[in-house]
Amino acid sequence: MRIALLAFTLSLLAVPAFADEIRPLVDAEWLKANAGKENVVVLDIRDNVAETDLGDKPYIQDAVVAPYATAGWRTEVNGIPGMLPPLDQITKLIGDLGIDDDDHVVIVPWGTDSTEFGGATRVYWTFKYLDHDEVSILDGGWRQYDAAGGARSAEPAKPEPAKFSAEPRDDLLATTEQVEAALKQGVKLVDGRPAEQYEGKSKSPVVRANGTIPGAINIEHSKLYSAEYALFARPETVKALTEAVGLGADEKNITFCNTGHWASVAWFGLSEVLGNKNTSMYDGSMAEWTADPARPVENKSGS
Repeated sequence: MRIALLAFTLSLLAVPAFADEIRPLVDAEWLKANAGKENVVVLDIRDNVAETDLGDKPYIQDAVVAPYATAGWRTEVNGIPGMLPPLDQITKLIGDLGIDDDDHVVIVPWGTDSTEFGGATRVYWTFKYLDHDEVSILDGGWRQYDAAGGARSAEPAKPEPAKFSAEPRDDLLATTEQVEAALKQGVKLVDGRPAEQYEGKSKSPVVRANGTIPGAINIEHSKLYSAEYALFARPETVKALTEAVGLGADEKNITFCNTGHWASVAWFGLSEVLGNKNTSMYDGSMAEWTADPARPVENKSGS
C-alpha cells in the first residue's frame, strides 16, 4: 500500500520536486531532503497524535508541533466561532514556535480527507494573510510522508521563541460588509460546503438558518482533495470545477462555508493551485452571515 501510494504521488507531481521557488504544495521527497535545513520549519498541525498507534516515534523529525484544534489558530470573536485571533495573539503563537520572518514554513496535516486537510489550508491562509509568503503545505500530509519512509522522532522539536512580524493583507480577508457589497456588485460568492448544506437540506449547528448566501455558486471542498490517494486536486481539476460553475479564471470571488474552514480549501484551490489572485475568504462565513436575521439566505431545497 505504501509503495502504491508513493508511486501514485510521484506520477502526478505537477512541478519538479526541487524547484528553487517556494510552491504552495511540496511532496514528501522534498520534505525528506529539506527538513532540518536552516530557515525551513516543519509545522506539524495534526490533532490527537498521542491517541494514535504510531509506536514510539509519532512525530516528523525536526518538526515543531501546534495542533490545529487546540493550539490557538482560531478563536471565538463576538460570539462567532472559528475566527482569526487578534493580531497579537496569532503572531505570538507563530513566534513561540520559533518561526521568524525569514523561515519557509511547511505545514503538515494528517492528510486523511478534505475536512482534515482543511486545517492545513486554513493555517496556510493565515500565514498569507499575515503577509508571510514563505509557506507551503505537504501534499498528502503525514500519510505521504510515512509512505515515503520519512524520518520520525519520539518528541517534537523544542524551538527557541522568535520574533514574527505581520502586515495583514486585507485583500485576502472578506468582511460581512464586503460580502454585502459583493452581492450588490455581482461579485461571485463561492460556497465550499457540501451540496446538502449549500442547497439548504441540512445545516451546521453554528449556522442559524438553512441555505446559502443568495446567488452563491457551489464548489464542494471534497472535490478538491482525494481521500483515497491523499493528494490535493491538480490544476486541471480545479479549472474544470470552476468552469462548471461559471467562474472565470481570474474573476473576482469570495469563498465561504460555515466558519471559514472548508472555505480555506476552496480559497487554496482557486488562489494557490489555479492562480486566481482575485480570491479572498470570508472568515465569519455563514455563522456570521446568519447571526443577523435581516441578512438574506437562499434555501434551494424548497423546504
